[in-house]
Amino acid sequence: MIPSLIALLFGLLIGSFLNVCIYRWPRDLSVVRPRSHCPACEKTIAWYDNIPLVSYALLGAKCRYCRARISLRYPVVELLTGLLFFYFVRALGATPAAAKMCVFSALLVGLVFSDLEELILPDELTLGGVVLGILFAIFVRVPESLPSFALIVLTHAELTGRAQWLTEAVFGAALPAFFLWLGGWIYERVRHREGLGLGDVKLIAMVGSFLGLSGALFTLMLGSIAGSVIGYGYIRATGKDASNYELPFGTFLGAAALVIALLARTLLGS
Repeated sequence: MIPSLIALLFGLLIGSFLNVCIYRWPRDLSVVRPRSHCPACEKTIAWYDNIPLVSYALLGAKCRYCRARISLRYPVVELLTGLLFFYFVRALGATPAAAKMCVFSALLVGLVFSDLEELILPDELTLGGVVLGILFAIFVRVPESLPSFALIVLTHAELTGRAQWLTEAVFGAALPAFFLWLGGWIYERVRHREGLGLGDVKLIAMVGSFLGLSGALFTLMLGSIAGSVIGYGYIRATGKDASNYELPFGTFLGAAALVIALLARTLLGS
């Protein structure tokens, strides 16, 4: 239980940092300088006003100086990240596998809320996540998705152990991303308007690097179904024009990937 509680506290801190990334990266701002400040009055936030969850509650969700309202997104991101860290360490123990899933979930939380707010999926999280997923594959097994004969055809060698994990991560990132990009390219050629952003392609590549080909495909299916159903319902309820409404598809993909990650043992056998 103690490792899980430590993971919870660490997740709250990571969630606080994610809030900085969610606000700054889509605006091409540094996450290092300047120090955290109120977007409304630009006053620097003191450390005691920047304690995850606690400061939000003590301040009554308002800036200490100008009383501007603090977005609910801040405590939600912190709490969600903390709970995800707690769950993975509780389920997997203090292991490299738990560290991998904690990093993966943190990346997804940042992407979900960034796309929801700004319709942007920062490269720092998507492409950076692909690199991290492939690096983790050196130490932690990636769910097997490609049959042995397919691996031999693709690599011209029979792979086992870490070499197989690494190959699963690379092809898990590349293949779904390529076919998603291809689908978007065909749609654009037929409809003469963009139907899919490259950020979504990079996101699914990141998912595949962590969860392998099967995890990426499950994510695509679940995210597409959820996006279609919820997106259609939202358009009907708000009276928006379906022909030009830009759906935050990355949010649905990211949320679907979180669900797949939580159910990885059952769905992927990992």
